[in-house]
Amino acid sequence: MPVTTPKRGRLITLEGGEGAGKSTLLRGLEAYLRAQGVDLVVTREPGGTAVGEAVRGIVLDAGINELCAEAELLLMFASRAQLVRQVVEPALAAGRWVLCDRFTDASFAYQGGGRGQPVERIDALETWAALAIKPDITLLLDLPVSTGRARAAGRGEADRIEGEADAFFERVRDTYRARAAAEPRRFRVLDASATPEAVLAQAVEGMAGLLVGVAS
Repeated sequence: MPVTTPKRGRLITLEGGEGAGKSTLLRGLEAYLRAQGVDLVVTREPGGTAVGEAVRGIVLDAGINELCAEAELLLMFASRAQLVRQVVEPALAAGRWVLCDRFTDASFAYQGGGRGQPVERIDALETWAALAIKPDITLLLDLPVSTGRARAAGRGEADRIEGEADAFFERVRDTYRARAAAEPRRFRVLDASATPEAVLAQAVEGMAGLLVGVAS
């Protein structure tokens, strides 16, 4: 009998600044997609593997003040390289869907826009470390920096990145919005100032085309 190759899965990523509500949306989307019969893997960046979680601890440690921008960028891609090879690519190849809290767009926004690392450097790392994998849909939760920071302040002590100045996060937001404008077929920009229920509804509407035929 002929061997049937599974249809490649889908990669959905959530992006946004601090306090945008990614964690809340992730939980809502996970429940929704599983209810639609999607065979789903849920993960995050940095993290998602033992190696990635160790890197996450370094990158977000507020007690580490001497981490240079180049080292931060390389650490993010070290975590991403492990996640892609251990989790993302095997799942996609097996026909499963992957829902990921942040992916390579975050490096363009945070390490590129925020830290000033050259786009060409991040492009090269994306090709090499992340196997040039692009999300099928990227849901960008967008809201003013002041609103996001006020929300994040209620979560407790700031981590190393949350402790950056407003100007840093304005550059991050500007970069995200510019990437969304440049790739309108991939990005769905969500009004993250809305209620969690309304944000989830926006997300579901934005990815409706991916769900055609899922349960068949």
